[in-house]
Amino acid sequence: MKTLSLRRPDDWHLHLRDGAVLQSVIGDTSRHFGRAIIMPNLVPPVVTTEDARAYRERILAAVPAGDRFEPLMTLYLTEHTNPDDVEEGKTSGLITAVKLYPAGATTNSHGGVRDLDKAMPVLERMAKIGLPLCVHGEVTTPEVDIFDREAVFIEEKLEVIRRRLPELKVTMEHVTTKDGVDYILAADRNLAGTITTHHLIINRNAILVGGIRPHYYCLPVAKREHHRQALRKAATSGDPRFFLGTDSAPHVDPLKECACGCAGIYTSINTMSCLAHVFEEEHALEKLEAFASLNGPAWYGLPANEEIMVLERQDAPVSYPAKRDTQAGPITVFDPMFPLHWQVR
Repeated sequence: MKTLSLRRPDDWHLHLRDGAVLQSVIGDTSRHFGRAIIMPNLVPPVVTTEDARAYRERILAAVPAGDRFEPLMTLYLTEHTNPDDVEEGKTSGLITAVKLYPAGATTNSHGGVRDLDKAMPVLERMAKIGLPLCVHGEVTTPEVDIFDREAVFIEEKLEVIRRRLPELKVTMEHVTTKDGVDYILAADRNLAGTITTHHLIINRNAILVGGIRPHYYCLPVAKREHHRQALRKAATSGDPRFFLGTDSAPHVDPLKECACGCAGIYTSINTMSCLAHVFEEEHALEKLEAFASLNGPAWYGLPANEEIMVLERQDAPVSYPAKRDTQAGPITVFDPMFPLHWQVR
């Protein structure tokens, strides 16, 4: 196959940051993606509908002229989130989902939830009005090994939420384990999962073999190879419960290349080339449209994009910049460690 046509894709988990970084990275998303669910873990976080409205305006102002892009806004769940404000945001059409960060789980998550009981009034209202909950599915208790955090979260937290609120629609974001895949497959309703580009390509060796390589460090951290294989099987299956959420998370190099580097991998610029490579390897190119363009909109009750994207396979490798320059400093672009031959035409 030399060309592949599919509906314009969406990104159902994206970090755009703010300020100078937002200005420099937004074009890498708006060039290829019609919509994206925008993560709210700014400093300070997006905790109210008014916060989300202001952030959306800053995003739209930064979109390059001529690009058609719709940011889908989320709220950062805290133990003090106002259920009425959440409902107002949903009713107005501004808020697409609410994001649960366990406190301390990842970048700028210190203000997240420590006691789920204190967040239950909001979750109950969300179940009632049909507003999805997006979860960063990791526990943060220090006695749990970092490679086991997702599996323990499913057992100790997510299952509790879903038993108490079976009508709540839950998106497990950036699933990284076979445990997560199996949990979604076993659910009869109201549960789906996003899978990132980089977790389909790297396992934990990429971070640790041959020296510590900070630009492959993300949270949830990449796991063992059998987990990566489970993710590839799920992503390329066509199952409507799995769809693309890149979790593209830009950090300037000084914040990555230091004694306590930030977690995050920047993939927006080359995600579609990487995905075509993965799906071709799995003999599933015909399933790429479902994963990148159809399953996500169906889950969130939105129409698929009408525009068509064409990917073309070329003999010479596609060239992407190694860095994305910003006024705040350079951001390293994800290197999949193999040549890419699929290019968006």
